[in-house]
Amino acid sequence: MPRIEFYVLSSNDAVGRLRAACQLALKAWSAGLPVFVRGSDEAQCGELDELLWTFKAERFVPHDLHHEAPLSPVVLGIDEVPSSEQGVLINLGSSLSPHVERFSRIIEIVNQQPELLNACRENFRTYRQRGYDPQRVEL
Repeated sequence: MPRIEFYVLSSNDAVGRLRAACQLALKAWSAGLPVFVRGSDEAQCGELDELLWTFKAERFVPHDLHHEAPLSPVVLGIDEVPSSEQGVLINLGSSLSPHVERFSRIIEIVNQQPELLNACRENFRTYRQRGYDPQRVEL
């Protein structure tokens, strides 16, 4: 059963949410775990792709879009089936991934945008209804 955490940001800054996803992807990859970052749409995946090149000048995070290289250490996609199992899912989508069971850890990043808060609250409830024990982490 995956470990599920909701990382809660204190601002409503959308770019701050993407930067947090990049930080968490770097941390998981550095720990040797495969990472799948689930964007809300292709535009957000493109924005993450660009941000992963620039957010840490002194570190490189090996990443690719799923349709270009699904076996990269950090994969950016939407609802594609992840090529690696038992890795980390960083979910930026507003709903649950259809592949929850394939991951050992799931991180949902929440900021203070009202529509995102409502979607994440619903995700929290859905995880509980499915028998998971999601935890809240304040950032």
